Amino acid sequence: MEKVLVIGACGQLGSELTLALRELHGNDNVVASDVRPAEGQLADGPFVILNAMDKEGLEEIIDNHGINQIYHLAAILSAKGENDPKFAWDLNMTSLLNVLELARDKKLNKIYWPSSIAVFGPNTPKDNTHQNTIMDPNTVYGISKLAGERWCEYYFEKYGVDVRSLRYPGLIGYKAKPGGGTTDYAVDIFYKALEENKYESFLSEDSYLPMMYIDDAIKATIDLMQADPKDIKVRSSYNVSAMSFSPKEIAEEIKKASPGFEISYNPDFRQKIADSWPNSIDDSEARDHWNWKPSYDLSKMTTEILDGLKQLLHY
Repeated sequence: MEKVLVIGACGQLGSELTLALRELHGNDNVVASDVRPAEGQLADGPFVILNAMDKEGLEEIIDNHGINQIYHLAAILSAKGENDPKFAWDLNMTSLLNVLELARDKKLNKIYWPSSIAVFGPNTPKDNTHQNTIMDPNTVYGISKLAGERWCEYYFEKYGVDVRSLRYPGLIGYKAKPGGGTTDYAVDIFYKALEENKYESFLSEDSYLPMMYIDDAIKATIDLMQADPKDIKVRSSYNVSAMSFSPKEIAEEIKKASPGFEISYNPDFRQKIADSWPNSIDDSEARDHWNWKPSYDLSKMTTEILDGLKQLLHY
């Protein structure tokens, strides 16, 4: 029986992934953890307070709950990380190494750790960016994710730790508020569309970035973790993608449902970050190795988010 720990369960991805894992493995077999208390449905299952940098605290949870599988999601994201680079590096790297060390020492079954398109940089080819290419990140978030990829592959090759990873594009959902990422405009724009019928974008109208609806991200994560180890041929992190669009294009899609919606543009420091990332991603290796395939395009995602938000916000 799998006994799963989710670190960083209160975040945008963690809050929904935890519920999906509880449905898969059983409510009592998935322990959620974060530095802040659980809210909503997260509180309906096992939950513990955990600072991801506290190795002794993590070890105690593993032992007390019989954990044999960890999803380590805690991180300081791209835009927020630039405000305090040293802390972002410390949290992102110390927490990962704590998990990898304990996974090795306790012979845990599987580890999941997310990487990001932030590992790419200004000299990376922009279009259809390949799995193996130039990687010269210029944010502390991207630097930590690239270093993390190398550590994950190292622990697999040297110690046999079954660690698996995806390079997420921008993730878009509506059930949790944005967490400080450069692609978060694509979450916030839906809230503003319903609340104010207008939005000021911190990226320019033609800034194309790879994106993925949260349901596809959860599906990709679980599919990867359930794949046969012999099919996992990339032990750094797999490229995955679903769609690419610009702020102007997502605004046009929203206007189909809300004709009066208006968007304006006021690029800030996040524009430079976005400019260093790819326009689109080649995820053919994930598709070939373990049959990854997204279910949502821009139109289907927009309809689902607007319908869901109307219920959530009582519009």
